[in-house]
Amino acid sequence: MKTDSILLDHGSGGRLSHNLISDIMLPIFDNPILSQLHDGAIIDIEGMRLAFSTDTFTVDPIFFPGGHIGDLAINGTVNDIAMCGAMPIYISIGLIIEEGFSILDLEKILKGMHVAAEKARVTVVTGDTKVVPRGTADKIFINTSGIGLISGNVDISSHKALPGDKIILSGTVADHGISVLLQREGINFDSSVMSDTAPLNHMVEAMLATTKKDIHVLRDPTRGGVGTSLNEIAEKSNVGMIISEEKIPIKDEVASVCELLGFDPLYVANEGKLLAFVGSDPADEILATLKENEYGKDAVIIGEVIADNPGKVIMKTRIGGTRIIDMLSGEQLPRIC
Repeated sequence: MKTDSILLDHGSGGRLSHNLISDIMLPIFDNPILSQLHDGAIIDIEGMRLAFSTDTFTVDPIFFPGGHIGDLAINGTVNDIAMCGAMPIYISIGLIIEEGFSILDLEKILKGMHVAAEKARVTVVTGDTKVVPRGTADKIFINTSGIGLISGNVDISSHKALPGDKIILSGTVADHGISVLLQREGINFDSSVMSDTAPLNHMVEAMLATTKKDIHVLRDPTRGGVGTSLNEIAEKSNVGMIISEEKIPIKDEVASVCELLGFDPLYVANEGKLLAFVGSDPADEILATLKENEYGKDAVIIGEVIADNPGKVIMKTRIGGTRIIDMLSGEQLPRIC
């Protein structure tokens, strides 16, 4: 779909987001580091390998079950750095605040960011604040940027998935997106759905302590969900994938909301889950390592990488058939992160 103006769909993390980056932004700023289109830039400086990432958060509502825009912003950038195989160390905070915003809410958000930073063991070292007139923003927007260090023998990238790799998903899907949606729309269920926002760097550190050379790709499936992330990796690595629908973990209440509202949970945002593409031999050991972490206790192998059908993701359905899992087209849930 061609358009002369930006749509909400361009922020979905799906097909239009992909096209906006690859067709407009990348040709303007193209360079060998940016063209990798990883979760963060991997930079070599005088023999030291760094991961650098930035992200901006516009979630609506700013407070939701399980978290708020502040801890989401810290965890989001921490996780992007971790997906490069790096250990995050420093982070910055940029605030755009609408005139009239509550000081008490601002303090709550900042205190939550401090707690999240301590939990991830990162230090906030710089920042910036801008205030804009009433009606020109929506309460508060937050940008976070971060830097992390990569061990010399870690080589993780979205184009390194190999045929035979096992695909590990660290836990249940769609928790964050559905939590935000229910809060936004004021929909109440007997069992509260909580956002999964969490720092994943300690879990990645434990994985890398198990094996470095056999972890090929890491990705946190945020906007666009698991389905879009798998497609991006299949495209960049020029491989095919087969996943099993019955292996994909999802909470009953989340599945019920998705079914009721017509959402495909594979395309709903997550903020505390990762996908790992790992060699088949150490896959069970890596899976066991994930299960020892509080954020990986529901980890499971959901499929494998194949040489056939490069660029395509095929799912074996519960009823015994197969279907193509394409990249998200359009915007299921805007303003999720």
